[in-house]
Amino acid sequence: MSWTTVADLLGLVALLAGAFLCFAAGVGLVRFPDLLTRMHAGTKPQVLGVLLVLIGVWLRTRSGMDGLVLLLVGIFQLLTIPAGAHMVGRAGFRTGQVRPADIHPGRRERTGAGEAEPGR
Repeated sequence: MSWTTVADLLGLVALLAGAFLCFAAGVGLVRFPDLLTRMHAGTKPQVLGVLLVLIGVWLRTRSGMDGLVLLLVGIFQLLTIPAGAHMVGRAGFRTGQVRPADIHPGRRERTGAGEAEPGR
């Protein structure tokens, strides 16, 4: 078995695993009930899925310049996906879709109503 065959097989496995993770992220965005769980489903598997797809493409192309471009795309994805999720979470908190008790479960037990204590 030659190196090209091994690289092609590893690239295929990485592409399929990445595609599955991206698909799972899409299903989670549709199926999960609230903003925080949808945000989790949209970011956690998506980052790894995109990186696996990029690695799979690089293993299939085996070109230095293509690898550099794919590396830049991967770095850009690693920087923007968490930043986008942070902006969505802040917007959800500011518009009232996320309550403080959802973020800090300990507040629910202290106040009893799930609202933040006055003065905090």
